Amino acid sequence: MSRTTLSPASTVRTPALVRVVAHPVTALVGILLVSLNMRAALSAVSPLLDDVSRDYDLSATAGGLLTTLPVLLMGATAPFVPRLVRRLGTERVVAAALLLLAVGVLLRIAAGAWALFAGSVVLGTAIALLNVTMPGLVKRDFPDRAAAMTGVYTTSMIVGATLAAALSVPMEHAFGGWRGSLASWAVLALVAIAAWLPQLRKAPAEHRPATTAPRLPGLWNRPLAWQLAVFMGIQSLLSYTLIAWLPTVLTSQGMARGTAGAVFAYSNLIQIAGAFLVPLAAGRTSDQRKLVALMVTCNAGGIADLLAAPVPGAWAWATLLGVAQGGGFGLAMALIVLRSPSASVASQASGMAQMVGYFIAAAGPVGFGALRQLTHSWNLPLALLLLCCAIGLTAGLGAGKPRQLR
Repeated sequence: MSRTTLSPASTVRTPALVRVVAHPVTALVGILLVSLNMRAALSAVSPLLDDVSRDYDLSATAGGLLTTLPVLLMGATAPFVPRLVRRLGTERVVAAALLLLAVGVLLRIAAGAWALFAGSVVLGTAIALLNVTMPGLVKRDFPDRAAAMTGVYTTSMIVGATLAAALSVPMEHAFGGWRGSLASWAVLALVAIAAWLPQLRKAPAEHRPATTAPRLPGLWNRPLAWQLAVFMGIQSLLSYTLIAWLPTVLTSQGMARGTAGAVFAYSNLIQIAGAFLVPLAAGRTSDQRKLVALMVTCNAGGIADLLAAPVPGAWAWATLLGVAQGGGFGLAMALIVLRSPSASVASQASGMAQMVGYFIAAAGPVGFGALRQLTHSWNLPLALLLLCCAIGLTAGLGAGKPRQLR
């Protein structure tokens, strides 16, 4: 179908294209700074979790809940975001989410463990707003380069997460404690709000298409929507599980803590390349099934190597997992954009995919730890991750077919 026949989509695209031509640098800088915030505040907690737990006398379960709670909130909030976008407009929702993010970051350092968990709830809600809004924003403002821009913002997300994980402990020393380290990420959110202000100054007419764009009826009954959601969920489950447990797996197999940290950091750095290059490749073809197969194969190969030779083969499987986790997540986000005929449908499909996906993802770290405790071995938990790869391959091959949600 030609673009001129898609009247609802074209009414969304026309002013957006004018905006991109008029303010390309402003739009790009705004998206990059927003994306940097989408994981940083979450990743900053993990390196400080021992100190936080010691200060509040938190159990291991409560400490795990501190990192799982935002993921659950991201899933619970996601389906309500498209309606909010239609009512308020994309730019206002993004600005409100950034402000909410800064509030959540600061709430976590208030006195009392209740504030720590309340701040995590606020953070999860704010990140859900950004997660769901960004695919629609990219589809609207960059309709001819949607996959490439998806690669840009997913790469920015991973860079933010990597920087937060790397800088949290040094900033703890610099600011005299974990509270100062966590609070510093509110500054990044405030900088992003300042960079986003030009988008809020657009004429009201430029916001109107977002409020009148049509919804896709019966989305939850469509097999393609479920394939997108399950593929994203499996990619997120594998990523969150390995982020939570990989250093522990390595040290329990006899690797020194310093070496385990270096392997983990190396894998995260490789994710940056995958997150940028894989969505870019996805946008150059109408059929993404080969890319799906490649990402799942890398994931399965990395997990199998981790199972067979966790220490001797560390750098090899870390490379495979880095490519698979960064590229797989970027591909999942790109598929949502590429399978949507308009910004409105992209936002709606993103809401469903992220609700289902993050509920699936939240079960990963908890289930992996429970199986380890039950069996006193890493073999069964890692073997079940291989089964998850098979499920992800099935869903991804369906999502990668050249078709759209209509």
